[in-house]
This record gives sequence, C-alpha cells and structure tokens, in this order.
Amino acid sequence: ERGLTSAQAGSLLLKYGENRLTNGKKISPLKIFTSQFKDILMLILIASTVISVIMGEITEAVSILTIILLNSLLGFFQEYRTERTLEALKKMSAPNAIVLRDGIVCSIPAAEVVPNDIIMLKQGNKVPADAIIVEAMGLACDESLLSGESVSSEKTAAQSLDFDIKPGRSDAVYMGTLVTKGKGKAIAVSTGMSTQMGKIASMLDEIEEEPTPLQQRLDQLGKFIGIGCLAICAVVSGAGILKGFPVFDMLITGISLAVAAVPEGLPAVVTISLALAVRRILARNALVKKLHAVETLGCTNVICSDKTGTLTENKMTVKQICTPEYSIEVTGNGYQKKGEFICDNAKINPNSSPALKMIFEISCLCSSSQIYSGGRQKNRDRSCSRLKGEWNVSGEPTETALLVMAAKANVLAEDMPYIKLDEMPFDSSKKRMSVFVKDNRGGHFVFVKGAPDMLLERCAFYISENGIKPLTKAIQKKITEQNNNMAQNALRVLGFAYKPLASADDRTDDNLIFAGLAGMIDPPRPEAYEAVRVCKKAKIKIIMITGDHRLTAQAVAKELGIFTDGDRIVTGAELDGLSEQELEKAVCETTVFARVNPSHKLRIVKAIKRQGLVAAMTGDGVNDAPAVKEADIGVSMGESGTDVTKEAASIILLDDNFATLVAAVEEGRVIYGNIRKFIRYLLSCNIGEVLTMFAGMLVGMPVILLPMQILLINLVTDGLPAIALGLEPAEKNVMSIPPRSKGDSIFSGGLLPTIIFRGCLIGLSTLAAFSIIYKSSHDLDTARTAAMVTLIATQLFHVFECKSETKGLLSINIFNNIKLILAVLCSAAALYAAVYMPVLQPVFKSKPLSSEQLLAILIITAIIPLLNSIYMLLKKGKTQ
Repeated sequence: ERGLTSAQAGSLLLKYGENRLTNGKKISPLKIFTSQFKDILMLILIASTVISVIMGEITEAVSILTIILLNSLLGFFQEYRTERTLEALKKMSAPNAIVLRDGIVCSIPAAEVVPNDIIMLKQGNKVPADAIIVEAMGLACDESLLSGESVSSEKTAAQSLDFDIKPGRSDAVYMGTLVTKGKGKAIAVSTGMSTQMGKIASMLDEIEEEPTPLQQRLDQLGKFIGIGCLAICAVVSGAGILKGFPVFDMLITGISLAVAAVPEGLPAVVTISLALAVRRILARNALVKKLHAVETLGCTNVICSDKTGTLTENKMTVKQICTPEYSIEVTGNGYQKKGEFICDNAKINPNSSPALKMIFEISCLCSSSQIYSGGRQKNRDRSCSRLKGEWNVSGEPTETALLVMAAKANVLAEDMPYIKLDEMPFDSSKKRMSVFVKDNRGGHFVFVKGAPDMLLERCAFYISENGIKPLTKAIQKKITEQNNNMAQNALRVLGFAYKPLASADDRTDDNLIFAGLAGMIDPPRPEAYEAVRVCKKAKIKIIMITGDHRLTAQAVAKELGIFTDGDRIVTGAELDGLSEQELEKAVCETTVFARVNPSHKLRIVKAIKRQGLVAAMTGDGVNDAPAVKEADIGVSMGESGTDVTKEAASIILLDDNFATLVAAVEEGRVIYGNIRKFIRYLLSCNIGEVLTMFAGMLVGMPVILLPMQILLINLVTDGLPAIALGLEPAEKNVMSIPPRSKGDSIFSGGLLPTIIFRGCLIGLSTLAAFSIIYKSSHDLDTARTAAMVTLIATQLFHVFECKSETKGLLSINIFNNIKLILAVLCSAAALYAAVYMPVLQPVFKSKPLSSEQLLAILIITAIIPLLNSIYMLLKKGKTQ
C-alpha cells in the first residue's frame, strides 16, 4: 500500500541497473575515420603514395596523399555529422514516471524505476516499465509501437500476480506504450533491457551489418584496377627488357606507368557524389546515416512496409455512419477539420437528422479524450496533430476519431447544454461505456457507446426521422447486417444509444433508444497512393507487414493498390507452419502478412535476401527494429519512430512521409547511373594516358608527357568534370525500368569494352597530335604541349559523351547540367593558363601553340566523338 521505501528502491537500482535501453555499440569518431581507409581503391592509392616516395616522385606522392586525406575527411565529416544528428533526434522513452514511494505519490526520472515499484497510470502518460496491472478504471493503452495495431488495447486488473509478462496481455502494460484513457496502478516487473522493448532491442546486436552492393562493386573495381596495374607493370617492364633496355630502368618505368594508371580521383568523386546526394535527400526530409546506403536504395527489389503510421496515418477516422434508415459516407482523413456527410451521392446537413445529431452528442459526452483548435501543445503525445487545418487531439484513437467526426458537423462537447454527473467506464466484459448527464432544463439522461451486438441487446427503441419507434426484429436484423457489412470492409464499428432517466439517482442503462453505428479505420496516407504507383512502375514489389487483423490489412492494401485479386495473404499463425523453403516461395506470392510479430518480420526479410533480392524495410515501432536492421536498407520514421528503430535504420524519414522513401529510391538509381558515368570517364581517360606513354615508348618516341604535365592532366580531368558528372539529373526513364541485379558488375551492359575502346582512341589521338606537331615543328616542348592539350581536350569532349550510355554527342542535351559546363570551362581555363601564361610555362615545360596547330588538334579531338555520334544515330534508326 505504501510502495517501496527509498532504501529498497536504491538497493534494487544497484541490483538491476538503470531503467534504460542500451544504445548498442557506439561508434567513436576515430573508428568512423579509420573506416574510410578499408576499401581496396583507398589501399591502392596508399600503395601508390608509398611507391612514389620510394621513387623520389614527391610531388606525385603529395598529390595522391592530399586526395586520400580529402576523401577520408569528407566521408568522416558526413558520417560524424549524421551520428550527431541522430543523437539529437533521440529522446527517452518515458522521461518521468509517477510512482508510489514511502507512501507518497511522486514523480521520478523513468531511469530510476525498479522492479516492484508501484506505478501510477493516467491518460497521456508513457508507461516506464513492463508491469502487472493491479487497478484499472477505464484503462486503455496505445501499443502500436509493439503490436502494430492502431486500435488501443483495453486493460483490466490481473486476477493473480503472474510475473511472466508476455506480449499482448490485457492485464499488463509495456514500456514505451501510451496510456490513452482511464487510470490505474501497476507493479513494475521488468525494467531496461528485460522489458519487451528491451528484448527486441537486444535482437539487433545479433544482426551483422553487411557491405552494401556499391561497396562490393567498388571492391571488385579496386581488384580490377589492382590487377590492371600489375599487368601494365609486367608488360612494360618485359617489353623494355626484351628490347635491350636496362632491367632496373624498365622496372622503374613499369611501376611509374602502373601508378599513373590508378584513377586517384575516383574514391573522392564517389564520396563527394554520395555526400551531395545525401544533402539532396536531406533537403527532402530524409536523413541518410551511411553514405553507401543511398546507392543501395537504387537496386531495391522489395519494400517490406509496416502498415500503421507508415502506409497509414495512424489516425483512426470515421468513414461511415449507419442509422436504421440510411447510410452516410463521411469524407476527410485523420484530424482534418474539413469533411462532408454524403447520403445517396448528395451532400446533407447532418444536424437535420435527429439520429445523427444524437450520435454526435454521445460521441462527445461518452469520451475522456480532448479535441481543440489553436496553438500547439507542449510535450504532447504522438496522437496530437502538427498540421494546419487539423484539429489538435489527445487521448484514445477511437474516441478522438468520434470527436473529429462530430466536429465536422460543428458539434463540440464544450457547446453542449449538459453537465456530466457520473460515468461507468468501458469494461471488457460489458463492452460499453455509459455517461450520466443533466441538461440545462433539469432533465437527466444516460448516453452509451459500445460493441453493437451487446448494445443492441439493451435497446428497446430506435430514433427514426419521425420520432422514437419500437425496435422490431426486422430493424434489429437490418442493424446487424449494417454492422456485418462494415466489419467486412475492415471498419471498427461502435454503436450509440441513450435514454431519458426518471431521476438524478437513476443509474440504469437498459431499455435504451438506439441511435446508430459508426465505422472507422486508420486511413492510408494521401501520398502513399502515388508512392505505391511509382514503385509498381519501377518494378519494385511492396509487401505490407503488420500486426493488425487480416481483414484490416487487406482492405488498406487493396485501397492502396498493393493487394490485387489473386495475391496471397499470410498470417503469423500460418507463417509459423512454413519451412524456410516454403516461406521463400510464399514471399514471391504474398503482398500482405498480417498478425505477425517481430520474429516473423525478421524471417520474412531473411527469406527475401536468400533469393538474392535487395530488401528495404520501413517501420516506426520497436517491433520493426530487428527486421529494419536485417534489411539491406532499413528505413525508420523520424517523428513517430522509436529510438531503437532509428538506431537500427540506414535512413530516417524525418517527416514520416512514405513518398520521401520513393524519392530516395529514385535518387539511389540516379546516383548509381552517375557513378557508372564517371567511372567510364575516369578509367577511359587513364587508359588513354597510359597508352600514350606505353605506345610512345614501344615505338621509340621520346618521353611524350613529363611528370608535371601528367599531374596537370590528372588535376584538370579527374577533378571538377568528374564531380560534375556525378551531379547529372535523373534520366526520364529512371523509374520505369526494373531494378538492377544485386550481383551485377559495375561494368555490366558492355561498359568495360566501351571504356577500353574509348581509352584506346584517346591514346591514339594524343599520339597522332604529338607525331604531327613534332614532325612539323621539330620542337619537342611544342609537341609535348600539343600532346597535353590534345589529351585534355579529348577528355573534356568525352565527358559529355559519358552523360548517356545510349546516345551520342549530337543527341545529348549538354546544357541540362550547368555544373558540368562550368567544370569544363574551368578545366579549359586552367589548360589555357598552363600553355599561354608565361609564369606557368617553365613549370609545365609548355610552349604557346599557333592557330594552325590548334586547328589540327581540334580536328583530331572532335572527329572521334562526332563519328561515334553519327554511328549511334544510324544504329538507333535501324533499331526503330
């Protein structure tokens, strides 16, 4: 009766520890920084730096080392900033708790709640621990974060103190859930990681993080480049030795060319492109925790989406009202102030109907929830509205839906001429709530709402348009049919009745006058319709996974277009009977999984991944967290999502908007396409450079390019143009094609032959320019300058070709990326300065070129892309 003493509580706190969920393995800033050096490309660059130092190429070594550090710092700051943003998003599950200590009811930090504490529960409070209920007065809790069900769970006092608290008990409350109505007392049984929420959180530690498809592809690319460098070294050294050159000199030359073949700027360009994509997505209200997660979205095959709060609004809404004489459709979703009442396709004035008006009055008076307009409420629970044009509400979702329905008819509790005298709260055995009131004329009434079948048994009359009439069997049958029809449409149905009382002391609630029925559902988010349509067009399958009832899930999925006739629906009970092989088959045929628990969700995601498909999982509740972490892409809600789910996710939707996820998927496809574009550009350019040097050496030419000239080429071509290519806008068909396969190489679709062929042409163009100018001028510095200008100009032409894999230069809109235009102009300006500014000519050993020489270079540079463009136009015409 007096609760724990302070001494007992202190002792138990030492024994069980603080009532907190552990945050898992926290990533230190040092670990974030060192993780930037793990991929093979970075290791190749580090090796190139060491080799350059050994060979005395200090300028080259400093250049590569600068790129390595800039790339690492960029990746570090992006991920570190995300970690800090995530910390800012986190909040305690229940910052304070009201408990009975030393015989006094007091408020303490939720972290100090211990087992055996007596917790005081009341509407609006979050439950601080898993507890057994010892007193319950109209108590109900929103457990959607654990169960996925949007309807509050009615609670009763436990008959015996069974301390083995399992999910879904009506005589227990769970940490992190919200008391939506009533009040009560409970004895804390489990705290911290021992709670149901804690057990789900602990499942996350068992799930290992896998490398993303992009990381795997870049590792493959790194291996390809590494093997290529070794091959270049071997071929050049071997060829030179066979021609009689000194062995040591040939080894040094081979190593030099191998180092030159490494695209130093590639890791930096990838990181910068991903970081800029993260910023674009953040501007659309999604926080990406890991850079590579952006690209993974682009190859998503299946989105496993939670229903409540993700595809739906998590706001119960009355959609239909039935009286014994007619049926009315109610428009408007959630807490929207606007809404109409439609009967037989015509708008009606609901207050002209005695039955409807009575339903509104009962909804307002038979309620412990609140509705109001005006300023935002501080520390409001998750059911309160943030949006303009919506009512602010607090309380139990079913009651708030009824209050909003009445408000659409301009009926508010505060305007009614009634004084509440007494109340019989909802009871799970009686399945009704009764309120006794007095009006301003001195009359007394009882207003009742509850389960239609139970309520109908207590009614003797009904309201008609012509007054009160006896409730005949025919009318009862009609009401029952209305109830069944609404239930089959996945609506949650409540009945309404009333009667005048003989005196103020009368507490009877039988022989009632039936008013009607109201059916409600948690409606889909408006933006979810378009998001689903876009996903279907992009050949991305959506599977709804929910803890809600089968009929409810099917109705929502069908309305959104996720479920179509012939699709399979599997419940948690059915899933338990499936083997892993049967489940793999089931996920191909199923679009709705209903009545599932967290372990089911985990099995579903694993079954999808075993088939080689890329799975994304969206969710907000703690029940979603393990599956969110297991998925290739875990997506958490920022507003309604729990801290546990945010920790597990790769991406957080800050506005809880499902459409933001679709935008992120599109961005993922765009960024992968752009990565292919600048890999094509950088590798073909590097092949051109290596071929120029190698072929020149083989045919006995002088050294064609000097080290400082190679450095200028790499800085001019590997820098701004490549980064700008990573900012290419989306191509028109990006969301109209199937997702690429998880196992596809970065060079799939014939990209590697294209790169090698174009690289050879760049090298041959440079050799041609060098030979022509050298023969005509007989000046080695002029010829080298011509080779440098040709190599850079050819690459700057080629950057525009890389905008598309299917179109030539004449068919490409070169002006739709102004950043690329500016980057090319900057590179051209740098080249002009190196050739024509006297102060830079000694640095790069360059000489000014005449107009005739420039014309020759222009012809050599432009002829190949123009011929290629004509070829592609002819090829396209033949195909059509």
